[in-house]
Amino acid sequence: MINIKNNLEEINKNLKNINLANKVTLVAVSKQQSIDKIVQAINCGQNIFGENYLQEALEKIDLLKEYKLEWHFIGPIQSNKCKLIAENFSWVHTIDRLKIAKRINEARENMPPIDICIQINISQENTKSGLSIDDLDNFASEIQTYKNLKLRGLMAIPSNLVSDEKLTLEFNLLRNKYEMMKKKYSSIDTLSMGMSNDYLLAIKNGSNLVRIGSKIFGKRT
Repeated sequence: MINIKNNLEEINKNLKNINLANKVTLVAVSKQQSIDKIVQAINCGQNIFGENYLQEALEKIDLLKEYKLEWHFIGPIQSNKCKLIAENFSWVHTIDRLKIAKRINEARENMPPIDICIQINISQENTKSGLSIDDLDNFASEIQTYKNLKLRGLMAIPSNLVSDEKLTLEFNLLRNKYEMMKKKYSSIDTLSMGMSNDYLLAIKNGSNLVRIGSKIFGKRT
């Protein structure tokens, strides 16, 4: 049986021990998890949650509106979903097209700016979403013209089932670009990389936000 309390305690202990200098933010990835499990996590002090699927997320946001939660959208974005994402989430981690950025910016009018990360395809796999790292500078410059978007950092999903050496190379590629971008844009403070299977290695390589699902909640329902 999954013990969410113990899982969160272990993860938060690891986050503190591995990065004593800087705080690491934990986004609990609750996609395809039950409301009961999410409430268990909330009762343990977790208040930041990540969702991949809009319709599922909107149902959860409504059912859990009595709690003061911060919702992050971490899935692929379709054009026709931009308005609802803009209206219901505090963060979006998967911005990699200007068309999507523009639509979210327009839909966020009369609300505080939404925090965003630009998704980078660091593994250069055709099956993965994300911007080429070579296109980042021009893309970020354009994002700055959208007043309802606040560029907070970079996000990536690395290669699957590869060695720690390969993962380290990919993480360091993004970290180096992140450090360069931080010098250019004062709003940038977030490097979103690391999931259940690789979050410790990601933190060792500079991540300060990790997205963890199965290590907290167990298998998806």
